[in-house]
Amino acid sequence: MTAILIGGFALCASAQDPDAAARDQVLALEKAWNQAYKAGDTKALASILDNSLVLVEDDGSLKTKFEFLASIKSSTVNQEQVAPESLSVRVFGNTAIAIGVIAVKETKGGKTVTHKERFIDTWINKDGKWVCIATNATPMLRGQ
Repeated sequence: MTAILIGGFALCASAQDPDAAARDQVLALEKAWNQAYKAGDTKALASILDNSLVLVEDDGSLKTKFEFLASIKSSTVNQEQVAPESLSVRVFGNTAIAIGVIAVKETKGGKTVTHKERFIDTWINKDGKWVCIATNATPMLRGQ
C-alpha cells in the first residue's frame, strides 16, 4: 500500500511539472561539464557540446567548439572550475537555459587567484539528447 501511495505521489509530481525530467538531465550535464573541465577531459566535453557551439569569452571574443577544446588541450594555466555555487534550469519545450554562478581557481606564475563568474548556457534537445549550443560566462566584481 505504501509503495502505491509513493508511486502515486511521484506520478502526480511529474504530471504537475512535466519539465522536471528535462531540468534534471540538464542539471546533470552541467555537473558533468564541470567535472570534465576540471579533469581536462576533452572527449567528455565533446559529447556534451554541440558541434555548432558558440562560446563567448570574458573579453567578448567568440570560440567554436573546436577552438574551445583545443584551448583546453594546450592550456599552460592550471585552472580548476569548482562546482557551481548556484544553478537553475528553465525549460521551454526543446530548449533549456541554465543560469548560475561558478568559482574559478587559477594558478598563474605560481600565484593562485579565485574569481567568480555568472554563466548562462543554452541547451537543446537534439534527437533525444541534450547538448549545449551556446555559453557565456561573465566575471563578477567582488561583493556581487
